Amino acid sequence: MINKTIEELEGRYELELNKVANEIKKSKAKLVLLQFPDGLKPYATKIVDFLEKQTEKEKTEFLIWLGSCYGACDFPTGIERINPKIDLVVQFGHNEMIPNF
Repeated sequence: MINKTIEELEGRYELELNKVANEIKKSKAKLVLLQFPDGLKPYATKIVDFLEKQTEKEKTEFLIWLGSCYGACDFPTGIERINPKIDLVVQFGHNEMIPNF
């Protein structure tokens, strides 16, 4: 279901969105590229909305990479030609968390 809340997403996936927001603030990133595997792409705009609220003062802009993402070694190609320059790339994984018993 695509209408999940951020809380529901973070309950199912360890997205570490607060950690991402803190890194954006720390690095003073103005343009951030977010890369998602296919399973998380339907939630990309919801994640961007959350991160925009968390980094409101920094006036950060976000790009969503719609190309492939098959793991940490699948870095987006051609981003060096994007102008203005991308300050930070964040790649999300999609494995579900193992339940705690």
